Amino acid sequence: MGESAGVPLSAGVGGAAGTDWTAESSRTTESDRTTESSRTTEPDRTTDSRRSAESGRSADSAGVPRNGTPGGDRAEGLGSAVRRLGDTSAGRPVRAGGARRAGWRLGAVAALAVVLTAGAVVVGGLREEGRPSVAAAPPPPFAAPPDGLRAGDLDRGVAALRERVRTRPGDFVSWAALGSAYVEQARTHADPTRYAEAERALDRALTLRPGHDGALAGHGALAAARHDFPGALRYAERALAANPYSERALATRIDALVELGSYERALKAARDADARRPGIPVFTRYAYVRELRGDTGGARRVLERALASARAPGDVAYVATALAQLAWRQGQYAQAARRCAVALRADPSYVPALETRGRVRAARGETGAAVADLRAAVDRQPLPGTLVALGELYESRGESARAREQYRLIHAWTRLARANGVNPDLDTALAAVDHGDAEAALAAARAEWGRRRTVHTADALGWALHAVGRDEEALRYARRATATGFREASFFYHRGVIELRAGSPAAGRRWLERALGLNSGFSPVGSRDAGRLLEGLR
Repeated sequence: MGESAGVPLSAGVGGAAGTDWTAESSRTTESDRTTESSRTTEPDRTTDSRRSAESGRSADSAGVPRNGTPGGDRAEGLGSAVRRLGDTSAGRPVRAGGARRAGWRLGAVAALAVVLTAGAVVVGGLREEGRPSVAAAPPPPFAAPPDGLRAGDLDRGVAALRERVRTRPGDFVSWAALGSAYVEQARTHADPTRYAEAERALDRALTLRPGHDGALAGHGALAAARHDFPGALRYAERALAANPYSERALATRIDALVELGSYERALKAARDADARRPGIPVFTRYAYVRELRGDTGGARRVLERALASARAPGDVAYVATALAQLAWRQGQYAQAARRCAVALRADPSYVPALETRGRVRAARGETGAAVADLRAAVDRQPLPGTLVALGELYESRGESARAREQYRLIHAWTRLARANGVNPDLDTALAAVDHGDAEAALAAARAEWGRRRTVHTADALGWALHAVGRDEEALRYARRATATGFREASFFYHRGVIELRAGSPAAGRRWLERALGLNSGFSPVGSRDAGRLLEGLR
């Protein structure tokens, strides 16, 4: 990270009106200290069991294959695996008319927890050059894990960590690093099967060293990736009790509070993180908290500060893509395209930048190029949002069979996610609401609303209620989704349609105009439908 990355936001980016961004005057540079203190929620492990684990248990029994290759003997890419599941699945019928209403924001929602949390993944205290910078190296008794993670080759680094814990099974630091690296692999490969391996490695670290803050923070990141945000918050708090300067735990705490809808607490957590460990992971999270509150200008300034401090290619790609996504949501397509170009110059294979460029090109009517970008993204990371986006593009070109193929694969992804401990209810609701199974969408949205009350879950529940004809009830949630000032065109579109169906044509017209005025290309089919509705009101 560049020199300015360690400077608090208070030194260069003003807070919102009335916001105090005063940093603490002193901060430690040690971020991965170990502790012998007992853990509060982990099962008790006796000294004998720890000694037995260290001396007698082989690394293979904790999910480390003897061959040391990343992912064991996996040769099949996840895209192929999802497609194979889709081909053999007896999934629900889908129709090509669906993605138009919710799908073009699904990508950000489906992967939000994983993407944000992965932004601060700590891999043994070393920096993985494809991701934002992380905490300092841990202290003795064990030396830092191998340098493979410095080179930006995560798979090679994981292989090195596997070999290390095979030969030194009592190295709790490397076990924690391996678990965190598995969480990062799950994100970069869009492969939830890595989560079970991550859990085993992190549990092993805690068996060897109860209360180790690196393993606790890794468990927090894992819980967030699985959409267990209360669990993520608990682990982050425990990690911070052991080490108040753990960058990963500070970042995970912000993520968890955002995903639980506790936006005021998230803002306070971001201030605290900036005071303790200013840097790119904190800056990007603070920017998103500001955007959720409607302060897009402040969010952009924070991200520009982060980009100016970025030095490694992975950091540049990560922050430039965040700026591109922010610009796209505001309908600023030329600026979004420029940011994507910066990201892809830094890292030509960075999937979020490819996906964002595809959305930008679609909004500008460059459908062929948009399809190419989204196909490349789906081949690497077949997540629901990207699958829906690609399906909708096919649908807009009259290629219904290809569109249906993408929607069918969402069901395969959902099965794979559930099988590996991920709660995909919000993703399921957003995809299913327009794919021919509105009742299933409503059940999923209600379940998610019961767990966390965010603007995204409010929008999903409102739209699902609309899909089953309950617009009066839906309006309550559509209003909540648009209450914080968050500027999301699909939210405005949904509220406009619901207002119309609930008998308020003036309000419906106003919200539809706001949707198209903000981002006229928020969805190829949804934008078209919004225009048609407005024409009918004139």
